Amino acid sequence: MPRPHFDCNMTLPLLIEQVLNGLQAGVMLFLMAAGLTLIFGVMGLINLAHGSLYMIGAFFAAAVAAWSGSFLLGLVAALAGAAFAGALIERVVIRRLYGRDHLDQVLATFALILIFSEGTRWLFGSFPLYLDAPDALSKPIALPFGILYPAYRLAIIGVGLAVALGLFWLIGRTRLGIRIRAGENDREMIAALGVDIDRLYTMVFALGAALAGLAGALVGAIQSVQVGMGEPVLILAFVVIVIGGIGSIKGALIGALLVGLTDTLGGVFLPQLFKLFMEPAAATQTGASLASMAIYILMALVLIWRPTGLFGARA
Repeated sequence: MPRPHFDCNMTLPLLIEQVLNGLQAGVMLFLMAAGLTLIFGVMGLINLAHGSLYMIGAFFAAAVAAWSGSFLLGLVAALAGAAFAGALIERVVIRRLYGRDHLDQVLATFALILIFSEGTRWLFGSFPLYLDAPDALSKPIALPFGILYPAYRLAIIGVGLAVALGLFWLIGRTRLGIRIRAGENDREMIAALGVDIDRLYTMVFALGAALAGLAGALVGAIQSVQVGMGEPVLILAFVVIVIGGIGSIKGALIGALLVGLTDTLGGVFLPQLFKLFMEPAAATQTGASLASMAIYILMALVLIWRPTGLFGARA
């Protein structure tokens, strides 16, 4: 029986396609993780409801796009709706938790998950909604090596990288960014210097919520929009900020890309790799099992090498 081997002519196009899929997944995770790491870095708050803001953005986008026929208007609605929801819960609920321990924060934000899930189900029903990509991005684009890749997924990569550049500029070059960085280091001092710390916290929380809502809206055109869609993504976002380092936008970007590529490439190529020396059925099962653990193995290796994450501040 001939020994299985990789066909290079088939593997290279597949590799390029899966790298692009990994980048697309990574930039979506970055939009989630960037807001989450800002909120935790500035406020010291563990926000389990961040995935609900992702879901709210997706539902706002789907509902407004269906009503207006405009995907762009749906994106604007997702940003505005998620930012408003974030500012509202910061003022009504989260503000009361800053002086509490992390257990109280976890319990309160978990309660928000239940409230948002049931509220969304009451408003939109239990059936999934569907968001169509804009017509201009509905066709595939021809890439080298005969690859036809969806234009919408390439647009997601472009939007995510543009948002990353915008955040780097905001944090590094603006007055608001200076206050955010100062708030991460010594929030009592900037309050003593006359900065309205309550207003700063509301702005940071609304910014993080808007990023989550944008991610939900963009992903809504790839998968169905349904209640509870934010919780699996939230888990991956926490993995990203642990790998990248809490409070670091650069760490969130690098960590998100690593997680997206590891998850995507592992799921495709690990079963093929095990087929080189195992029976196909056993190789598929073993490869799939290992692929599902790959991002957590990556996180463990990073923490062994650098406990604060790749770009986290050393204690």
